[in-house]
Amino acid sequence: MDTASPIARTKETKSEGRGVQSIEQGAKLLAALADEAEPMMLKDLAKVAGFAPAQAHAYLVSYRKIGMIEQDEDTGRYRLGHFAIDLGMTRMRASDPIEMACDAAKELSKSTSLNVALVVWGSFGPTVIHVYESGSQINMNTRPGTVYSMTGTASGQIFTAFLPETAVKEAINKEKREGALSGRVGQARFVSKKELDQIRDAGFATVEDPPVPGISAFSAPIFDYSGQIILAMTIIGEDQYINSALEDTFIPALLATTQRLSAELGHRASH
Repeated sequence: MDTASPIARTKETKSEGRGVQSIEQGAKLLAALADEAEPMMLKDLAKVAGFAPAQAHAYLVSYRKIGMIEQDEDTGRYRLGHFAIDLGMTRMRASDPIEMACDAAKELSKSTSLNVALVVWGSFGPTVIHVYESGSQINMNTRPGTVYSMTGTASGQIFTAFLPETAVKEAINKEKREGALSGRVGQARFVSKKELDQIRDAGFATVEDPPVPGISAFSAPIFDYSGQIILAMTIIGEDQYINSALEDTFIPALLATTQRLSAELGHRASH
């Protein structure tokens, strides 16, 4: 799992000319503050960023002058400043989660030769908004507008695991009341707390008895800056093909994509 900060993850894929090394070095301090997500003492911040305290202090003096960091007068601890907040808010306003997810899903489908569905939390529950087909003619009943069972599908179980409990209970009860008339894909089933914990720990969900025999699906969440699930991304393929490289290729590719999108939307995974 990639837990590096966005700054640490950014790498040049080709030569872009000579940069300013001091800016690149100083960014390590900002990345440390972002990753720790709490005010830090100089010695701790320097240690995490790989600086000598005196060297770190010189950078922090400059960052304070431009509002990139602040220092608490009572504790002496450093935190990101108002200018950092302005930059972050501007980035959030300029980001379209659906557009970003569509681009990523299209690329994932292309690289894995699997169908990829994007699912949002709609008025009736987990609802498909886009499907990217790999070109293989698999028999699946997923299209934009399809509503999934909360407990009988991989996508539904992702929302069951990561949505607030009150919303989940209400949706499951509604699904039970409607029964076969609900029009949802997937047969509702009981999902234990242990199973939900396993989904949260693994970061993805699947079901043993998929809605379409011979077709398996694996789904993972995409979070925003507040830690709320905003989308589920689901890979879908024939058992024979998807199981041939499931653990070493397809699930890692799915998780790498959803975690990258979450990070780009400001989500910080807990340590």
